[in-house]
Amino acid sequence: MTHDNSALHDLTVAQLATQLRERKVSAVETAQHFLARARTHASLGAFLDTNEDVTLAQARAADAALAAGTASAAQALLGVPLAHKDIFVTQDFVTTAGSKMLANYRSPFDATVVAKLAQQGVVTLGKLNCDEFAMGSANENSAFGKVANPWDATRTPGGSSGGSAAAVAARLVPAATGTDTGGSIRQPASFCGITGIKPTYGRASRYGMVAFASSLDQAGPMARTAEDCALLLSAMCGPDPDRDSTSLDVPEENFSRSLTDSVHGLRIGVPAEFFGEGLAPDVRAAVEAALTQYEKLGARLVPISLPRTELSIPVYYIIAPAEASSNLSRFDGVKFGHRAEKYTDLIDMYKKTRAEGFGDEVKRRIMIGAYVLSHGYYDAYYLQAQKIRRMIADDFQQAFKQCDVIAGPVAPTVAWKLGDKSEDPVASYLADIFTLPGSLAGLPGMSIPVGFGAGEMPVGMQLIGNYMQEAKLLNVAHRFQQATEWHSAKPRGF
Repeated sequence: MTHDNSALHDLTVAQLATQLRERKVSAVETAQHFLARARTHASLGAFLDTNEDVTLAQARAADAALAAGTASAAQALLGVPLAHKDIFVTQDFVTTAGSKMLANYRSPFDATVVAKLAQQGVVTLGKLNCDEFAMGSANENSAFGKVANPWDATRTPGGSSGGSAAAVAARLVPAATGTDTGGSIRQPASFCGITGIKPTYGRASRYGMVAFASSLDQAGPMARTAEDCALLLSAMCGPDPDRDSTSLDVPEENFSRSLTDSVHGLRIGVPAEFFGEGLAPDVRAAVEAALTQYEKLGARLVPISLPRTELSIPVYYIIAPAEASSNLSRFDGVKFGHRAEKYTDLIDMYKKTRAEGFGDEVKRRIMIGAYVLSHGYYDAYYLQAQKIRRMIADDFQQAFKQCDVIAGPVAPTVAWKLGDKSEDPVASYLADIFTLPGSLAGLPGMSIPVGFGAGEMPVGMQLIGNYMQEAKLLNVAHRFQQATEWHSAKPRGF
């Protein structure tokens, strides 16, 4: 067994899994190495909770299974460490959803995604920071501090899965779970120069994910490569009919099965609406260079149109807050979570508890949601938004008659400076314009690193597939990563 662990953090999930299987390194050594890195780089603000005793106990169990040869063929990730976005409930770690409302909350059960990864023998390093209740694009809305981008600590890592993206980019974890409601896996993956995928809505169980917008929330993996994301997604997905009524009744799938298939003849749809005036020249240049690389690999670019792209912002910011106002009504100080210390009666307790427990952005969205669902406005706003949502989904189906996958930028710009948009929430909402349409349609989408833009900050390209086409997306991403080195780039000092 090797004792040169200095470069363990530079290994991908796939490489680490191989080293562990071949007994070249132990799960305990690996876990200790990453826990030490998390402590060393605590100033990033990525971790919210660790529990070394639990982590090392899981690692010892993995080592015992590896040594005894009792690991099942399905346990491809046995002994591999990762961390969870703090939106998934966990028995052994505090779950806060980035909110004072849930400070110090410990769940009596694990989320399905957490449990499925545990069955694979994954070792949990801890919980990662996120925007409060997953509401935000910059990871500035957490009640427990901002997360810094490892490429430039003065810039945002993106949100809401900013802690996950920053931790993976800084090599504090080989991989992390994230959630994507309107782009919260893809946008931080782009800003931090890593790979992340949001599967088709319903592919991964939402049981045990603290809900933001139930018709949009979806779990997915964040790692450095498409190969790693395929391994993790295979473990995370699968039907959960008894606990999640929105879970799709489709069998578990090996998303690695077609990673190395040729992309010769692949039709890549390029939406005109994704390359308009609002796109920064540096982002455009990196994405267009990536599209040229695909042409070299034998793919064909096809001009397409997604005419209702601009409408995705008002539609999303009606539907998501409406669902949030309903989901967050349970946080009232009665059964769990924060409760105001001083109040005169039940109504006063509700008011003070929610005023103290929720941050500004969460309050903003609850109020918007309550407004659009109120009598007299439901038909004018919420119902109209749902109709346009269906039209946006139809636009994609028309586009997929002409192409196999759709490609474009993830965000209009590279990561902005922390604080730049905190006084103007609408400005950060507008930054989601390229990720929202796919979320509203429930389509799978991913971000892969394709270069650098202004300030030497990473640029990601978005790939969108038709329903249930995750394996195809991962294949398209993997072939690009085999031909380029952008996914191997590493922030200085990490």
